Amino acid sequence: MRARKRVELGEYVISDPEICHGQLTFKGTRMLVKDVLYFVAQGYDWETISKEFYGLPHAAIAEAIKLASAALIERTEKRVEKRKRAA
Repeated sequence: MRARKRVELGEYVISDPEICHGQLTFKGTRMLVKDVLYFVAQGYDWETISKEFYGLPHAAIAEAIKLASAALIERTEKRVEKRKRAA
């Protein structure tokens, strides 16, 4: 079995198998990116999110949103291409 390694997806977001079983977290924390994205989706303002997550920088929240957006767009484009090939 190949050992997974720490992956830095940006300045703030990482995946490390030694931290939270490799789920996306913010560097130097055990705060899950998905939890912050949930609060964004619920309409909480960034200042509230930052306070709730012990002073998480706004730049970290922005990076999480940017990465999530890119992943959604990539996934959607792959589905569209798959449908085109099947048609």
